[in-house]
Amino acid sequence: MKNHTMRRVLAAGAGLALAGTLAACGGSSEGTGEAGEGATAEEIEAALEEGGELTYWTWTPQAEKQIEAFETAYPNVTVNLVDTSGAADNNQQLQNALAAGDGVPDVVQLEYQSLLQYQLPGQLTDLTAYGFGELEDLYTPSTWGAVSQNDGIWGLPQDSGPMAFFYNDAVFTEHGVDVPTTWDEYLEAGKELRAADPDVCIGNDTGDPGLTTSLIWQAGGQPFRTEGEEVTIDLADEGTMRWADMYQEVIDADILCDIPGWTDEWYAALNDGTIASITFGAWGPGILESGVPDGAGDWRVAPMLTYDGTPVNAENGGSAEVVPADAPNKLLGVGFLKWLNSSDESIEAFMETGGFPATVKQLESEEFLGYESEYFGGQAINEVLAGGADGVVEGWQYLPWQSYANDIFADTAGQAWLGETSLADGLAAWQAENEKYGTDQGFTVAD
Repeated sequence: MKNHTMRRVLAAGAGLALAGTLAACGGSSEGTGEAGEGATAEEIEAALEEGGELTYWTWTPQAEKQIEAFETAYPNVTVNLVDTSGAADNNQQLQNALAAGDGVPDVVQLEYQSLLQYQLPGQLTDLTAYGFGELEDLYTPSTWGAVSQNDGIWGLPQDSGPMAFFYNDAVFTEHGVDVPTTWDEYLEAGKELRAADPDVCIGNDTGDPGLTTSLIWQAGGQPFRTEGEEVTIDLADEGTMRWADMYQEVIDADILCDIPGWTDEWYAALNDGTIASITFGAWGPGILESGVPDGAGDWRVAPMLTYDGTPVNAENGGSAEVVPADAPNKLLGVGFLKWLNSSDESIEAFMETGGFPATVKQLESEEFLGYESEYFGGQAINEVLAGGADGVVEGWQYLPWQSYANDIFADTAGQAWLGETSLADGLAAWQAENEKYGTDQGFTVAD
């Protein structure tokens, strides 16, 4: 599931979670699966049958229904739900609890981009010793790859966000502009729409770091690599430059509205047709249905734009649930997490209100693929969105301090959207600032 808070920059202060990282990277028995840590499937099930209380932090609207189903299956367990409002607030609260050593939840939602921030300092439980490796085949490769890095399994995927091209068909039809399928066609279609109506933009972007990293990923870039305390940053690799060269033309052509995403102005522009398309994750239908009611019947979804006709995709957003290393009721937390993100009952409850699954079974089900959306003019949208999950490039990594990197994006790479620098130079500035920050945090950083 994705809401507007997931697109905001994470709260500043990522260094709080990174402080002392190198000292913690060796790990302790807590949260590493060593020195007696772990349990068999039978022991986990026995703990759930015996019962107790656990605390779950999340911002997903489906949580109450999932908990109700869980407590029906395990009546001796009480789940105390804490709504953390969104990713930024969630991370800040978790950092505070971990620093204080008090109030740490048993299970907590984290965006994929934030996992390393907590895993490297030893603040997450490695679920390998609880048998979670057996669950790998349940999930898409990209989401499993996000939770299984650095020789451990640090959570279970909740959802996924393979990118797609969402467009207002009525706007394109009104102006006689063909819907693009490639980035070159996107550039030309944007120019045609502007020529037909100067107030219409093919899209909007004011320099969104989350969108930027997803588009770099989709272009084949692999700019961030982390192995323990060693981090490599190369924001001039072939894939990154492929995107930058293309997107520089988009910026220079002035075909994007200068309207920040997730604002009232943005929703209004989507409602009245000023913004004709969006490229974002498969969670997009819920955003449009709830926030853009005037577009009902007009919007459609198409596969992600390509560079040369070859379907290649990336993830945009998405979250996992994890068990903190200091969880007070760890075994119950492990059991609840396993049920939450691998049981059919829980996943189907998650999907009922717009959640886009990370599990292969649900993505391939006839019911899911055959769903025809009234909002999208009767289109079987999940066929397109699930197809996008098949093409996600594997191997992507975020920085261990991605929230901080996003925070400094506007003052470095973001200057390209203001015409103050080129994208290539802006990315170089972003890299330099990240190298300095990572070094200051105790990492060995190379380019």
